[in-house]
Amino acid sequence: MLHVSWWKTVLIWFAVLLSVLLAVPNLLSDQQLSSFPAWFARSKVGLGLDLEGGSHIMLKIERGDVVRDRLETVVGDISARLRTVNISYSGLTGTGQKIQLRINDPAQVQAAVTALKPITSGKTGAVLSQGDNGALTVDITDAGIDERVSASMTRSLKVIRNRIAQLDVGEPLIRRQGADRVVIQVPGLADPQRLKNLLNQPAQLSFRLIDQSMPVQDAINGRPPAGSEVLFSEDDPPVGYLVQKQPLLSNIDFADAVAVSNTQNNNGNISVKLTAEATTRFAQTTAANLGKNVVVVLDDQVISAAALKTAITTGDIDIPGDFTAQGAQDLAVMLKSGPLPATLTTVEERTIKPGLGNETMRSGITACIVAAIFVAALMIGFYGLLGVAATIALVINIIMVLAIMGLFGITLTLPGIAAIVLIIGIALDANVLIYERVREEEKKTHLLVDALRHGFNRAAATVADANLTLLIVAAILFYVSSGAVRGFAATLIAGVFTTFFTACFVTRSLVDAWISHRKPRVLLAGVRSGIFDGANIRFMGIRRYSFTVSAALSVATLLAFATIGMHLGIDFTGGSIIEVRAKQGVVDPANIQSRLQDVVPGDVQVERLDDRLSAVIRVHAQQGGENAEQSAVTLVRDELGREYDFSRVEVVGPAVSGEISATASLAVLAALAAILIYIWLRFEWQFAVGAIVATLHDVILTLGLFVLTGMEFNMTGIAALLTIVGYSLNDTVVVYDRMRENLRRYSQMPLPILIDASINQTLSRTVLTSATTLLALLALCIFGGEVIRSFTFVLLFGVAVGTFSSIYIAAPVLIVFKLRPDRFQAGGENKGQAGGDVQSGKPAV
Repeated sequence: MLHVSWWKTVLIWFAVLLSVLLAVPNLLSDQQLSSFPAWFARSKVGLGLDLEGGSHIMLKIERGDVVRDRLETVVGDISARLRTVNISYSGLTGTGQKIQLRINDPAQVQAAVTALKPITSGKTGAVLSQGDNGALTVDITDAGIDERVSASMTRSLKVIRNRIAQLDVGEPLIRRQGADRVVIQVPGLADPQRLKNLLNQPAQLSFRLIDQSMPVQDAINGRPPAGSEVLFSEDDPPVGYLVQKQPLLSNIDFADAVAVSNTQNNNGNISVKLTAEATTRFAQTTAANLGKNVVVVLDDQVISAAALKTAITTGDIDIPGDFTAQGAQDLAVMLKSGPLPATLTTVEERTIKPGLGNETMRSGITACIVAAIFVAALMIGFYGLLGVAATIALVINIIMVLAIMGLFGITLTLPGIAAIVLIIGIALDANVLIYERVREEEKKTHLLVDALRHGFNRAAATVADANLTLLIVAAILFYVSSGAVRGFAATLIAGVFTTFFTACFVTRSLVDAWISHRKPRVLLAGVRSGIFDGANIRFMGIRRYSFTVSAALSVATLLAFATIGMHLGIDFTGGSIIEVRAKQGVVDPANIQSRLQDVVPGDVQVERLDDRLSAVIRVHAQQGGENAEQSAVTLVRDELGREYDFSRVEVVGPAVSGEISATASLAVLAALAAILIYIWLRFEWQFAVGAIVATLHDVILTLGLFVLTGMEFNMTGIAALLTIVGYSLNDTVVVYDRMRENLRRYSQMPLPILIDASINQTLSRTVLTSATTLLALLALCIFGGEVIRSFTFVLLFGVAVGTFSSIYIAAPVLIVFKLRPDRFQAGGENKGQAGGDVQSGKPAV
């Protein structure tokens, strides 16, 4: 027997049983789950917006609004405090974060400083400095603004939650990101434009008296009176009004707001109910100003004007204005939720029409099933009953991945389905590593039980090394990404842990049960994986040619990259991608192109999809910042909305695209640095250099694929690139591990021959692993649908290139840098031993 103790066996299968219980809810409806006991798990794997449909919107608080409001507040405080103590001043002006004034009487300067001390000391965020001749300067500090941005963000989050809570939508995810941003994800949302309108509008509503002290045109041409300002209406052309800054009523005075719709003409109006205090105050104010004109101001824009004919004493006010039924309802929602403290600008939007992802998800699930069948057939065909054990462990592996995803709230996205397919290949790779090691051990010992025990023990370290590199890459990708790509990284991280557990523990327990029951004497009779046993391929004999060809391809790729460049997606350049579907007939790309060129600034590209019913519209980055990007999408909607449904909308503003570019570059560099350090610590510096050179080779050639094919390179491309890095290193580590083992045993053997021997010894594993992974990815490429096809194609290319580089790039570098075998002998370097020494014997060369 393998001597798996009873308590370890109990723990292993308890973990498996627990995973099954946690995964079962994914197969049941909510109604079916309600009939289960209260202790039964109910957490399900949530679907990402790309599978379920809905909107992902990132909003950024406008720091300029916070600065402006703070400036006006401080200017007002300065004026009020100096007037209170009868100190005359002149030239009170504020620009940016600096306020300047002059005290007319130099003898009152100190008194002025004392009067202003409450707003310019301590944690107020304002600093007072004195100049000559009574000049005073108040600087609003960045720290003070940062504090108010944070407070505004806290207030904004509360308002956003209140507004979304009044909509009939699914369970939203609202979270703060960084100092000045908030991310909103609303599944199943059918009208993202309405959501944006609700969230982008501060909804500062006020009633103000018109200042009749001077004509409005004179105020526009000159300077309005103190305490008044010029505001314009929403008419075309706009009408100017000179209004008092001090409102008669504002949002704080509204206790409730109700929208009333007229079903006959689709118009609406809004009625607000005042608080008790505001009712009394407004009644007195209107009685004292009968005959004067009052305007209603919404976000610094006059929406209506009327004359006060009677005192308003009831506390119920109808807001005059030209509202649609939907507009009135939305404004009522905003008034009930309270105003936003500052403008929130949409800097990123990714919207999928509900229902569109169902077909994609079915394709993804089909691809997973087909991939599992492919690799299971391959494993059973080569390993017989051991292949059956590996297949059972694979099924358990997927169950455990789903259990972990449900337990930790990891969302399943379309790239996440690709991660599951990749996990299928990685899981079988781990079993191949173990089984091939067992075959080698049986040849030496001729005792099946000993071969199994030594094979599992010694292969475990190699499996850990190989999967740890992939874990490092996935963790870095998770840290720098968001949305669907983060779902891919999180799923891959879960899969790395479950793969190690199922390969090293579940499979071992299954094999132990088989041996205990059947008591076989030999293993090799039922195993057909020894295709390359006794192979003596001189890989290093052509290293100069392979190096030369690879170097030439890499240089050519870099030249093409520098001259032609890649087709960068909106993640890196900014802009919009809009997928439309014709309501009737097929799409006409030429017609769409000509219509949009007349209304949308900049370059517009239209491409018809294979189904001929849909087209993808790419609008290049607009000049004018975040709002310009949203305006471009609005123009497209207005132009095409009657003939086309909008299936998908992605908008990335310049702020987000710049950050994505920087973080993506840092992610690749961080992955390479982390791997360099890890390989160095586990092996020798020559191994680390070889791994990095091979990895750079894979990265460069993969980038060349993007240049050659013209495929769009976005964050999904970064995910594919980092995955290729992790997978390539997985293969490289396995080869390096065998080289290190042989270096300890054969110190006098020439390094090229030793490397050839090591590669030949692991060749069966390399071929089988590549075959299983390629089969899994091929299933995803064929059955996974058009949306994921390009991502899968890149992974297919990367796996093939990574397999090549682990043999023909990573290994020859050791010769170039003159690796010394004597450092691995007794008394030399002993770090990173992978499972102990191997019994003496001539290597298979």
